[in-house]
Amino acid sequence: MTDRPTELLNQYRDLVLHWSRRVNIVGPEARENIEAHIKEAVQASAILKPSGTVLDFGSGGGLPAIPMAIVSPEVEFHLVEADQKKWAFLKHVARECQLNCRIWGDRLTRALAVMPPTLRFDLVTSRAVGRPEEWVPELLGRMQEGGRIALFQADPTSPEIKGVEQIRSSRLSRGDSNYLVELRRASE
Repeated sequence: MTDRPTELLNQYRDLVLHWSRRVNIVGPEARENIEAHIKEAVQASAILKPSGTVLDFGSGGGLPAIPMAIVSPEVEFHLVEADQKKWAFLKHVARECQLNCRIWGDRLTRALAVMPPTLRFDLVTSRAVGRPEEWVPELLGRMQEGGRIALFQADPTSPEIKGVEQIRSSRLSRGDSNYLVELRRASE
């Protein structure tokens, strides 16, 4: 007998593989190594211990946000994805797995503009999306006091970003060039 998170992680895996036959939900490497990608997202959740409200943007096919939402059902997740097919997939997964997720189908700037102005994030996650030094400052005003930003990237160090400091870098399980880099607003 399996537990509920394991069932949901398996269901998510199956949905990724099924949808990817017709739509480019995740790239070929992720499809071939889907179990390792899911395991890495669960590992990241154990490191980050998400709570409160989480924003993941550039959510793509849901890695790492969907596995993190599965293992952290008490946390409210907001996923932002501009690609309409991936956005539809994320909505389907959130509904099928009954996840505590709100899916926003737009670019980050436009999604933030329509989110409730009082919405603040305890954690922001992003996996290899653009240049953090360009988008992190835009999010600082939407962060809770003590909020963190987690970058999934190939380098263990963060680029110089005005207003934030790196607090930790953790190597992830999928190889030598997979790191989780945590940032927070710099002390004033």
